[in-house]
Amino acid sequence: MKKLFLFFFLAAFAASAQTKPAGKLDASKPVLELEASCGSCNFKMPGKECYLAVKYEGKAYAVEGTGLDDHGDAHEEKGFCMAVRKAKVQGNLKGDKFVVSYFELLKP
Repeated sequence: MKKLFLFFFLAAFAASAQTKPAGKLDASKPVLELEASCGSCNFKMPGKECYLAVKYEGKAYAVEGTGLDDHGDAHEEKGFCMAVRKAKVQGNLKGDKFVVSYFELLKP
């Protein structure tokens, strides 16, 4: 019984670690490959809370439209608070935010 429980626990954990893209890819818009990470932990942006950010044209912007927890545990070895990752992104700047309509985290 313990082995069965362990199997289901590990299967559920593995399934939750996989993330799906946020939004829907629009073939008529350009797809950008941007660095993505925690703004406060890795991009040295203001604030004490963790939040998703991308680097666009050399500057870091907070992301609207998806968040840290939508793409796995931010504090895992390859999570946003621990590493800078690459993502396929569609969206645009609105003030000091990067508003995404599509966000797909690439495999490390």
